[in-house]
Amino acid sequence: MTIRWGRSAAAVLLTAAVAVGVSGCGGQAEAEPKAAASSAKKPVSLEEATTAFEAAVTEFDVTDGCPSAAGECWDKMTAVMKPARELRKAMNAHEGTGPEFWSEAYVLIDTMEDGIAVGEDQFSNRPAVLGSAHDLVDWLGAHPVE
Repeated sequence: MTIRWGRSAAAVLLTAAVAVGVSGCGGQAEAEPKAAASSAKKPVSLEEATTAFEAAVTEFDVTDGCPSAAGECWDKMTAVMKPARELRKAMNAHEGTGPEFWSEAYVLIDTMEDGIAVGEDQFSNRPAVLGSAHDLVDWLGAHPVE
């Protein structure tokens, strides 16, 4: 008889736990629209992306040099990579130019990505990231898009 009572009590507790869990998951969450779905991020224009990238490269200019200690330029490299990634998105979305136009720029951004993938503890990745960033600024200046 004790076994039956134990099973019944366990079944009642399990049912109650499931009911509480299910009722706690619904409610308000379904009634409110998701903020992420309603506020889609507007793509950045090529001009805005180019300006932001050039500003980041100018702000974190490598002509001042990076200290020789490992990791001391990581903040500069990551600060340049974010607008470089936005620039790539804007280049991809730009109407009137195709991938062949951007091929050299893509190679420079890929070199930057490869350099940042090495990690902050490497001195050897600085030219790949920051040097290629300067090369990309030069390329953008030589290849204006209207």
